[in-house]
Amino acid sequence: MHREPDVGFDPGSPGSRPGPKAGAKPLCHPGIPGFPLVKRRTVGEMDGVNNSGVSEFLLLGISESPEQQRVQFWMFLSMYLVTVVGNVLIILAISFDPRLHAPMYFFLANLSFTDLFFVTNTIPKMLVSLQSQNKAISYAGCLTQLYFLVSLVALDNLILATMAYDRYVAICRPLHYTTAMSPGLCILLLALCWALSALYGLTHTLLMTRVTFCGSRKIHYIFCEMYVLLRLACSSTQVNHTVLIATGCFIFLTPLGFMIMSYVRIVRAILRIPSATGKYKAFSTCASHLAVVSLFYGTLGMVYLQPLQTYSMKDSVATVMYAVVTPMMNPFIYSLRNKDMHGALGRLFLGKAFQRLT
Repeated sequence: MHREPDVGFDPGSPGSRPGPKAGAKPLCHPGIPGFPLVKRRTVGEMDGVNNSGVSEFLLLGISESPEQQRVQFWMFLSMYLVTVVGNVLIILAISFDPRLHAPMYFFLANLSFTDLFFVTNTIPKMLVSLQSQNKAISYAGCLTQLYFLVSLVALDNLILATMAYDRYVAICRPLHYTTAMSPGLCILLLALCWALSALYGLTHTLLMTRVTFCGSRKIHYIFCEMYVLLRLACSSTQVNHTVLIATGCFIFLTPLGFMIMSYVRIVRAILRIPSATGKYKAFSTCASHLAVVSLFYGTLGMVYLQPLQTYSMKDSVATVMYAVVTPMMNPFIYSLRNKDMHGALGRLFLGKAFQRLT
């Protein structure tokens, strides 16, 4: 039976192995005759999406010590449950009490919802990583976590700026408060906050898909954070840095400047009030918001107001502060000295029995 000669070989004499042609390139695996040599393609070459070829990352947390991880698990679980319960109670109290159907509490309910969404995006996965041996998070899962993390931090910031405007109108222009903070305007302001934050998160997430990761896959952090991922990159991240600075100035520094201007005018208006009781009452309506703004920007500044090259494990405490502690503290700060919130929570739990007591 006649056999066609192999490509790249001359047929030899009957019964002998064919020899290679002069100058022909071998197409077989060296050492395994007849086995074709096939070039392997990376994940990025096959699907055209993940250019880095990385399919997953490893969330190692703040510490790799098993003893410390057990302590961290129970600590973060407790903080997560307190955060969830506190923010859910704020939302329910505002939703079911007609006395709290005002612009200030409308924005507060949305702030609580944002904080609830924020911690749910990061802490449950972190708890799984701390408790189990499987610390992997997929590439898509990491980018999804990054998107919601960036978007919700921006949303928190924009809602705080909107609440500052609400306090400014209430104290500096009290006679125009009803018309200036109409329900339609409140919904429009909130929709604008959501749209800007979603666009902000989408921009940075899409830019992150262009970054190549070819070195270590270990993330010594509690979640997929922007600076940590950029430090793992082995391709140029100059575009990411430029866009991060430009959009960060717009999303964070512009609202911060607006809040500072609002409070300067608020303080001036309070100082013009003749009675000490009136001054105290006016300032007490802003004290909770001012405390939350200080906590938010203080912890955020500790993490991000530094060069990327100096970003290290020592910043983990600051990250825990803004990612876990701030959402947990917000319900307590807003309800601690707020009599309306006390009354709403009492009516939510005790119903008519609370009304008889008061």
